[in-house]
Amino acid sequence: MNMAANGKVAIVTGAGSGIGRYSALALYEAGYSVVLAGRRSKPLQETAAEAGDDGSRTLAVSTDVGDPESVEALFSKTLEAFGGRLDLLFNNAGSGAPAIPMEELTFDQWNNVVRANLTGTFLCTQQAMRIMKNQDPMGGRIINNGSISAHTPRPNSSPYTATKHGIEGLTKCTALDGRKFNICCSQIDIGNAATPMTARMGTGVLQPSGETMIEPTFDVKHVAEAIVYIAGLPLDTNVLTMTIMANQMPYAGRG
Repeated sequence: MNMAANGKVAIVTGAGSGIGRYSALALYEAGYSVVLAGRRSKPLQETAAEAGDDGSRTLAVSTDVGDPESVEALFSKTLEAFGGRLDLLFNNAGSGAPAIPMEELTFDQWNNVVRANLTGTFLCTQQAMRIMKNQDPMGGRIINNGSISAHTPRPNSSPYTATKHGIEGLTKCTALDGRKFNICCSQIDIGNAATPMTARMGTGVLQPSGETMIEPTFDVKHVAEAIVYIAGLPLDTNVLTMTIMANQMPYAGRG
């Protein structure tokens, strides 16, 4: 790992595994001080250990992004640990519901996904905006994990798809409202990056036709590289949306 600090501070939610872990490690290698947020402490500590940090540029904070008090504590600890500044927030944390017909979903199953995916992104964005508009120099960057589901659903995915469509609206509002404060907001839509989540799809995924097929994946490191690229742009430049996906996955042209 590159140990040279660049003086910038990033928060990555859902940093204990998958896209969050790889992105946090890539940002660390690029010189960021990285705050690792997630529900469970042990995976966060494993991410920090993988960075090989001596504790000076990573901070693991157990966080429930759907709880306003927990989110407020995350941002307070970030400011306290890294000099009162925040340059980047990657809203990556999220969850899904069982792939069952929507009429069979319980309220709790629906609400848990909304709380994690949409409310959590809003709460973290709100805290980041408050910091970024008042720091000197003013501004910063927020990246939201949208997913292909922000545009096209899988069968039996109403909670996840609805929240990811909501992320698209929140991204646009954040980008618009952040302009006067030099705050950029991007959305990255990821299709089948190879992570523990897509590993569960190894036996096949239900298609709209009713068939089950194994879908292609791609190396998650390319997502992390994209996050570092967007993060490194000057604040007069924004990638509003980016789609990065397995080239042969069924998406373009309805499969």
